[in-house]
Amino acid sequence: MKQPSEIKSPNILSVKKVLVISLMLCCIVIIASAFKQKINSPGIAIAVNIANDDSATSAQAFLQVYSVLMSPRCMNCHPAGNRPLQGDDNHIHTMNVQRGKDGKGLYALKCSNCHQAENTAGLHTPPGNPKWQLPPADMKMVFQGKSAHDLALQIMDYNRNGHKNKEQLLEHARDTLVKAGWNMGGDRTPPPLAYDDFVKAWDTWINNGGYAPPAK
Repeated sequence: MKQPSEIKSPNILSVKKVLVISLMLCCIVIIASAFKQKINSPGIAIAVNIANDDSATSAQAFLQVYSVLMSPRCMNCHPAGNRPLQGDDNHIHTMNVQRGKDGKGLYALKCSNCHQAENTAGLHTPPGNPKWQLPPADMKMVFQGKSAHDLALQIMDYNRNGHKNKEQLLEHARDTLVKAGWNMGGDRTPPPLAYDDFVKAWDTWINNGGYAPPAK
């Protein structure tokens, strides 16, 4: 038979149960709050299972966007290294052109030396735009080698996309340098989607939540 000192009071047991349950509820609330804060942060893509119409529509639209971003007209200026690419075969830019700190070239080899405000007439001549440059060294925005899942996350990440919020991302598709990809002159192959179709897919992707397609 247990001694009186060994018998636990029912009140003490109840208090312990209440404390344990309260602690568990607090943990749940903290985790839920953190998750809510993450998905509501500016520019954060939600990489979750496609579970509703909006997420499915968004992810599907990004696959169309991705086909454009992987085309030479986009990827040549978003290389994995610090040298831009050239041509439909994505070969490394000749003349040892480098990104430079601001993305506009290094030393005397500036992008604007050859890439003027407009396309230069003639075959194999440089395409032009007043904003011609690569992303800066501190925000390289690499497309080359990225899966659709990883690239969607990068573009929607405020800390990796040039600090663009939703409205700025939507506007970016209308930028003259982006639009120049469909009018680079010569025999350069245009992106696989018409420009208006690209903008529509871009808007659909972002306006429906900016979901990343599932990782493969």
